[in-house]
Amino acid sequence: MNFTAKMIADFLKGELVGNPDTVVTEVSKIEEGKAGTLSFLANPKYEKYLYTTASSIVLINRDLSVNGTVKPTLIKVDDAYKAFASLLELYASNLPQKSGTEQPSYIHSSAVVGSGCYIGAFAYVGEQAVIGHKVKIYPHTYVGDGVKIGDNTILYPGVKIYQGCAVGANCIIHAGSVIGSDGFGFAQGEDMGFKKIPQLGIVIVEDDVEIGSNVSIDRATMGATLIGKGTKIDNLVQIAHNVEIGHNTVIISQAGVAGSTKIGKNCVIAAQAGLVGHIKIGDNVIIGAQSGVSNNIEENRVCLGSPAIDAGIQKKALVVFKKLPDIYRKIGEFERYIKDHAENERKK
Repeated sequence: MNFTAKMIADFLKGELVGNPDTVVTEVSKIEEGKAGTLSFLANPKYEKYLYTTASSIVLINRDLSVNGTVKPTLIKVDDAYKAFASLLELYASNLPQKSGTEQPSYIHSSAVVGSGCYIGAFAYVGEQAVIGHKVKIYPHTYVGDGVKIGDNTILYPGVKIYQGCAVGANCIIHAGSVIGSDGFGFAQGEDMGFKKIPQLGIVIVEDDVEIGSNVSIDRATMGATLIGKGTKIDNLVQIAHNVEIGHNTVIISQAGVAGSTKIGKNCVIAAQAGLVGHIKIGDNVIIGAQSGVSNNIEENRVCLGSPAIDAGIQKKALVVFKKLPDIYRKIGEFERYIKDHAENERKK
């Protein structure tokens, strides 16, 4: 689609500096800008590219002081990053939308499918499933018996939602993710073998949740594994059985949460962090990348390391850790000094 600078400025309620008839058809990074594209500048460290970019239109913050010649048309807004994001949302909403039911696909006669849905080829919708309005189910997706999907939710190719699970409205689940696979529950017998414990619960994903590709969220042994409203989960994350995650929590790639752990709202769990089972993480907690969490964490804390401890203490410990070789050398020198001194005293 073609957008003029005036159309964009009017939509964003921004201040236009330059040619209002400048047209863009694509977006680009400011450092990789080319004619006909829209870029944004939100981080001051990229300001130098404002004076060299070939982008046709650049969004900038109102408080940015321009200190050179600028070729692109500028649109000044309160927050360039948020403005750019809203433009991307507008652009995406104007892209062609999938609709209808492709064949071959299978929808059980007892399933209920709302209006305006898209069901892709080779998709499967099971017995007693309930699909809301304007849901998009892409090819090779499995929606099991009794599954409930809320309005406007998108299930990308290869998503698998096991029987009885529920996904709320306005959710996005990316390709290859599995919702409701069995929790890892086994009882060890006297013969040292393992007997499977039936996993009879479900997974509940509340509204406005986005789940990345190849994520696995296990069903509860009993009751429900819960993903709270507004939570965002990156690719390649493992959520075990009976975990509960509060509203608006963010979990980054390759993190893992063991069974029955409860995570509060507004938390951030960074990449490759691991949380043991049966612990409680309070609200507004930040857990750093590659942290190993083995105990409860109170609310409003920032933790790092393995085992994870308060970030301030961990940073000080890392400073000491870097100095350990030098400290070890000095201790060795001191021991030799004491030994030599004792030897000299003995010879007197």
